[in-house]
Amino acid sequence: MAAQPRFQPDAGAAPEDRKHPVDETLPPFKMFTSGLQHVAAMYAGVVAPPMIVGPAVGLSARDTAFLMGASLFTAGIATLLQTLGFWKVGARLPFVNGVSFAGVTPMIAIGKDRGYDGIAVIFGAIIVASVLGFVLTPYFSKLVRFFPPVVTGTVITLIGVSLLPVAFRWAQGGDSAAPGFGSMKNIGMAALTFVIVLGLRKLLRGFLQQIAILLGLVAGTLVAIPLGMTGLDALRDADPVGFPTPFHFGAPQFEIAAIISMCIVMLVCMTESTADMLALGRIVDRPADERTIEGGLRADTLGSAISPLFNGFMCSAFAQNIGLVAMTKVRSRYVVAAGGGILVLLGLCPVAASVIALVPLPVLGGAGIVLFGSVAASGIQTLASAALEKGENALIVAAAVGIGLIPIAAPEFYHAFPKDLLVVLDSGISTGCVVAIVLNLAFNHLGVKGRSSEAEPEAPSEPGAGVEPHPDALPDPLPVR
Repeated sequence: MAAQPRFQPDAGAAPEDRKHPVDETLPPFKMFTSGLQHVAAMYAGVVAPPMIVGPAVGLSARDTAFLMGASLFTAGIATLLQTLGFWKVGARLPFVNGVSFAGVTPMIAIGKDRGYDGIAVIFGAIIVASVLGFVLTPYFSKLVRFFPPVVTGTVITLIGVSLLPVAFRWAQGGDSAAPGFGSMKNIGMAALTFVIVLGLRKLLRGFLQQIAILLGLVAGTLVAIPLGMTGLDALRDADPVGFPTPFHFGAPQFEIAAIISMCIVMLVCMTESTADMLALGRIVDRPADERTIEGGLRADTLGSAISPLFNGFMCSAFAQNIGLVAMTKVRSRYVVAAGGGILVLLGLCPVAASVIALVPLPVLGGAGIVLFGSVAASGIQTLASAALEKGENALIVAAAVGIGLIPIAAPEFYHAFPKDLLVVLDSGISTGCVVAIVLNLAFNHLGVKGRSSEAEPEAPSEPGAGVEPHPDALPDPLPVR
């Protein structure tokens, strides 16, 4: 993947006019279409958890559909908190928030076959865990100094690699119990979309190249319709207007075991969000400092605390959209804010949400391979600046990547462990992140030998530090903050 151009303000502009690309606004049409592309990339990830949890706790199809709409609505609110922010809330980066997959397994364990009561207990646990997370945010954000390039590059790479199986599953059809799962028809459609996206990226220029993913999704869906791979039933049955009524499933209930379980999930989400913010900061050339991470985690936890009020689940960063930012090079946070607004409208208008739901999962899978691969490529690019030839940095990467790949390569590896531990162990991103941090501390910080072999500063001032500049590289930019 090509290196992201470094921000260089216009020398002739007044200081107050020198906007960073993250803070730029686009024309309305470009803003809408680019935001819609982010929604298309994350849509399946937002509705998948309620699709899984709803039936598991014993909800009807109609109630499960209600949960899906509520998840879209609350994802939009959380995304607006992140991108626009207020006070000390929000990373103010092109950062997308949505329902976290980390909570699916424990939520099923909490509410299985308990119906409305199960959902009420889940919501109560999320509220408590989110409030505690909000309180802990200032302390948690100080850990940023333990995320040098050798750690962030490893975690970013694991984010991309961990997401690729999701794209592969979508390419097969999404539901392993379905008759056509893994059929040549599904995989062929994914392959066609993959080729279309790559072809559009190669042939198009300017703005059309930036929305190649969206155009690829549209083209793939149009091909899939006559093949019978997408149906219009969801569109016909959807209500034109619907509001996620607060406490639709009853007042939240509070159980100690459920709260402890969701507190663990919250810590996992905060760890992954920190890694995602560091990744995104490097991609958009605005490194995420302690203040940025603190604001981002506040938005995560506040959005998660508000979400159950409108029948939504815990919210956290969506790493797949980082790949979209890296690929399109559209760095404006207002574009993602527009996507957040679209999500809110989708939550209020089930008919509109059903239009995006027409995109078949194989089509989404084909595009997802490009998106998630872009995240992994960003991680590899970051590792190039981590001085792997010095000290034990190469060993840190090898061990962290190896541990992080266990849930991907051997999903049943931890099957004999307690279920509460699986919340962390089944996330390659979390385990790999913990291993990278611990080994970086052991080899590069603790003891005389570790300090003498430290290969990079703890908090690099800008991405690409330690890499020889390209002959055509722009001069160093003026400070953004």
